[in-house]
Amino acid sequence: MKKLCLESNENGSSLIITGDVDSIFSNRRAARYLKDTVRFAKTDDSIVVEADDDINKSIDRIKKLCEYIGADLVFSGRVSEAVTNYALEEEKFGEFAEKARLIRDNQCDKEDFERFVDSVSINLSNRSLYELQLLSAYHLAFSQNACNFSVPGAGKTSVVYGAFAFLSNLPQDDKKYVDRLLIISPLSAFGPWELEYEECFGEKPSTKRLNGKVSIEEKKQYLYSLNPAKITLLSYASVPSLKEELIYFLRNNRVMVVLDEAHKIKNTSGGVTAVGVLEIAAYCSSRVVLTGTPAPNGYEDLYNLYKFIWPTKKIIPFEVYQLKDMSKAENDPRVDTLLRSIEPFFIRVKKSDLGIPQATEHEPIVVPMGETQRRIYDVIEKKYMSDIVSSKDDWFRQDLVKARLLRMMQAATNPNLLSVPLKNFASFEGFDSDAVAEDASLISDVLQYAKLETPAKFVKARELIEGIIASGGKVVVWAIYIKNILDFEKYLLSCGIPCKTLYGATPVATGEEDEDEVETREKIIAEFHKPDSSFKVIIANPFAVSESISLHKACHNAIYMERSFNAAHFIQSKDRIHRYGLKPGTETNYYYLLSEESIDEVIHNRLIEKETRLRDIIESMPIPLFENAGLETGDDDIKALIAEYVNRTKKM
Repeated sequence: MKKLCLESNENGSSLIITGDVDSIFSNRRAARYLKDTVRFAKTDDSIVVEADDDINKSIDRIKKLCEYIGADLVFSGRVSEAVTNYALEEEKFGEFAEKARLIRDNQCDKEDFERFVDSVSINLSNRSLYELQLLSAYHLAFSQNACNFSVPGAGKTSVVYGAFAFLSNLPQDDKKYVDRLLIISPLSAFGPWELEYEECFGEKPSTKRLNGKVSIEEKKQYLYSLNPAKITLLSYASVPSLKEELIYFLRNNRVMVVLDEAHKIKNTSGGVTAVGVLEIAAYCSSRVVLTGTPAPNGYEDLYNLYKFIWPTKKIIPFEVYQLKDMSKAENDPRVDTLLRSIEPFFIRVKKSDLGIPQATEHEPIVVPMGETQRRIYDVIEKKYMSDIVSSKDDWFRQDLVKARLLRMMQAATNPNLLSVPLKNFASFEGFDSDAVAEDASLISDVLQYAKLETPAKFVKARELIEGIIASGGKVVVWAIYIKNILDFEKYLLSCGIPCKTLYGATPVATGEEDEDEVETREKIIAEFHKPDSSFKVIIANPFAVSESISLHKACHNAIYMERSFNAAHFIQSKDRIHRYGLKPGTETNYYYLLSEESIDEVIHNRLIEKETRLRDIIESMPIPLFENAGLETGDDDIKALIAEYVNRTKKM
């Protein structure tokens, strides 16, 4: 068998090929490939190749030469660290990839799996993983580098800790041994990762949050320290500025790196965050990708995820432009090839696999508006819908219409929301307090609304809350607009109902704030979970609380004060209280408040359609593709709104 031997200079800028190099030049395809793809110089018995910035690409090309001439590639002892890493990855890939495929196909060694289960049961002392979690943790532990695309609420964090419990208790000379975790995630996930560790292991871990409260110099010093914490938590935005320090940290520790909400690195167009994360990938001892939405826009969103877990391998056999084409075309035959290529390296648990008790979807509660609110809404709806119905301009529909829909949604719940931007509202939306009596009356009603009446939805929501609390329950109230959250909080407090709010401005714990002075999300959620909590109601915004927060252990009731056309946020909010871990017989209740004869009814019907379509995709496709699911406000929503308005006004 022919051989090509690879060595390099110290910094890896040049690669030297020795061995059967003459065979390259005697093979027409190999010789042409060499000349077309690399810069090189030939000596009597070697070829010196100028390495690319990404040395992995250069080595891949040399491997291609081996294929052309039927030769094995061997690595000399005289190679740079980058080449050594490549060689180690080659060795690991062959072993771990095959094992991952067998585990995923449920063909794993039963004795081996039993040893894994025994180890996890001993070392993950405070948590029993269910069967699919154990299989997922086993798949991760033995593949070392894997994606978990399970739905929200499937317990992906527990799976990671199960694998870590096994790997961190291997002998230190085992090549799979790890002793540290680096979690790269949204800031809001820091607290849940720490809390979940305590719940899994029965003890608090040593952790370090490298967040905005820590200076860049302090972050660098920590990453250079000799004894870093067991768990380091870092936001995606911090990675680019700490790249060199992170590489040092990963080189000098045996680190499992977890990308939580990993779709944040989907950008394949050179985004600094994605590039920064990919540049540290080669130095991780183990790589984990977690996301319930692996391809929200198209198959191209998978590209960086697989580039991260195996940076030296081309798992996905297509380029980004090809993946984009595949996303647009129905039944593209290349999709089967894509799935076969990536399936050994991902696990996906669907919601139907979890055995969660069915939730109760109560019939919408249609709430008649108060007299003043009705006047305000009717004037706004008449003007806007007349313009929308008569417009033939696509630009008008795509941009201005969405802004006007927001106004109608605000008026349908609480016209007081219109008073904040009233000057802009009056001038830009065509209402003139001096010219038209109807407009002047509208502006007066908006300005005086808070004094004239309480929004009818507030009253109905309060009645529901009182009933839930009286029966010993707790409730989360979902609202879109910040002022609505604050106004409703003020209303409940005035009625003697203690409550707390969770939205963008609610601070995330840094670990350094004064215990008594700062009320963080973590403190609010921890208090809410106590059986004797001082409040039974949380008012939350789905945009800010859609990731990494679980309320299902304490709360089984959700009231939707208002909703947008965004189906993704709606489903994510529902999953906050309907997740794995609910006890058999637990009843989860969803209540929807709709203002009578308003945009609310169209939103409700459109969300039912979108949710049904989205759930079907999630349950039926190994990689859910949401490209055409219509999650945001689109033409079909506007058409439905027009149809409803025309039918309703014809009856008047």
